[in-house]
Amino acid sequence: MVELTGDRLIEVLAALASPHRLRVVAALAGGRVYVSQLARDLGISRALLQVHLKKLEKAGLVTAHLEFSEDGKALKYYEPAPFSLHLTPDLVAAAAATLSTADDGDALPKGTS
Repeated sequence: MVELTGDRLIEVLAALASPHRLRVVAALAGGRVYVSQLARDLGISRALLQVHLKKLEKAGLVTAHLEFSEDGKALKYYEPAPFSLHLTPDLVAAAAATLSTADDGDALPKGTS
């Protein structure tokens, strides 16, 4: 995982702050799965799953790979990205010192609008 700045820590924690996204990461812990199968396994629509996968991918917690079956059908596979997150008060303090703003968490990271 990349350097854990305050903005990055907020992005990662926000990505994991959803029961659906936690279930997605848990399901992917068993290995890569294509979107339709993952949606069936989790009992949610593909559209909703895609929303959660995009947030997890943006946070660097999952990766996607497009592959083609023998019959030419495109299958998008997802798998967990290697990550480890060990939170300590010192890590949180160091990350907090790098936050873009001192707002209550609604600030956008530097370079975004």
